[in-house]
Amino acid sequence: MTFSLLAQDPSTGAFGGAATTGSICVGGWVLRGDSRYGLSASQGAAPSTMWGEEAIQSLGQGMGAQSVVDTVTGPDAGRVFRQLSVLDAGGETAAFTGEKNNPWRGAICEPGLVAAGNLLAGRGVLEAAMEGFRRAKGPFPDRLIAALKAGETAGGDTRGLQSAALLVLSDDAPPLTLRIDWSRTPLDALTELLGRTRSNGYDEWLPTVPTRNDPERGSA
Repeated sequence: MTFSLLAQDPSTGAFGGAATTGSICVGGWVLRGDSRYGLSASQGAAPSTMWGEEAIQSLGQGMGAQSVVDTVTGPDAGRVFRQLSVLDAGGETAAFTGEKNNPWRGAICEPGLVAAGNLLAGRGVLEAAMEGFRRAKGPFPDRLIAALKAGETAGGDTRGLQSAALLVLSDDAPPLTLRIDWSRTPLDALTELLGRTRSNGYDEWLPTVPTRNDPERGSA
């Protein structure tokens, strides 16, 4: 019912995730991350927010992406209804797709990039999203949204889209966490919301907020 993309920006090392779905509130369900360790996307017919949180905890303990996926998904008897994708600090990726998720279902893993989805028009949705990300120009967040738009153009979620989310994490910047919980055109709304973070004084305020590499920064 969802497709997502996790990526690492090769130029900055920042982590970014983007997700969209034919249901509401995708941002609250799918994306989790830590700028020190990496990202997870937990989704599926019966998604587990605990999977996503456990994945980040495991990354923080020094586990690699594949080990995290195996450790988190293995003990869960309900894993056949779920999906998990993981991107670790070294750029390694891994994914799991339970066989009772609605087709088309699956994932594509590459170094620094992983796409996963279910109830999609086909594998081409994920292929288009990844290619859309690679071909897009401009800032990292814009390229992530471009990936979602490319996936939608390729057929996307077979029900259409109702929500979308973006998560970008870096040790040198405040977290960017944007969510469109419901919209008839969630990707357009997400694009507009991202634009608003770059105007109206918000862009001037952001550099005053503490970051991991500058935790004592303030507005004074």
